[in-house]
Amino acid sequence: MNKKQAKNKTLDYFKKAKIKITKSEMERIEITDLGLGRLEEIGLQILTYVNTDRYCAKEMVLFPGQTCPEHRHPEIDGEPGKQETFRCRWGKVFLYVEGNPTPSPNCSPPEGNKDHYTVWNEIVLDPGEQYTISPDTKHWFQSGKDGAVISEFSSTSKDKYDVFTNPNIER
Repeated sequence: MNKKQAKNKTLDYFKKAKIKITKSEMERIEITDLGLGRLEEIGLQILTYVNTDRYCAKEMVLFPGQTCPEHRHPEIDGEPGKQETFRCRWGKVFLYVEGNPTPSPNCSPPEGNKDHYTVWNEIVLDPGEQYTISPDTKHWFQSGKDGAVISEFSSTSKDKYDVFTNPNIER
C-alpha cells in the first residue's frame, strides 16, 4: 500500500468513527511506517489537531492488526516526558504497558520483532474507554481485527525524542 492509498483508507476510518475533519486537516495526515517499510503491520496514521508547549490533541488510525511499536516518552531537558490519554473512538485497541504481564495476551508482536516487545500488561479499549499512560512508561499498541480510531490527549508531543525498543525505527 502506498501513502496515497493509506491516506484514503485513513479517511474511511474517520468516516466509520463519525469524525469530521477539514480539507486542510486531510492534507496534514501523517502516514508513518517508522522507517521499517511494513506499514500494514508496523506503523501509524496520525492527524495532529494541535501541539503547543502545553498540550497536544491527535487522532490516530490503526489498520487491522497494525502495531505501533514499543516506545517511551523520556524526560527532556529536565521536563517530564509526555503523559498521554488514549480514548478508543472506533474498533478495538490492545494497549500494552509496564506492570504485571497478562497471562494470555490477545496480541503478538509483528513477525521477526519479538525481541523488541518487553511489556505485556494488557489494557483492552473498546469505543468510549480510555487509559492514561504516565511519562517515561514503555508501551505499545495494536488494533483488533477491524482496525481502530484512537483520540490522544497529551502534554506536548516531541516525537523525535521518543525512545523505541527497536533500534531500527526512525521517527
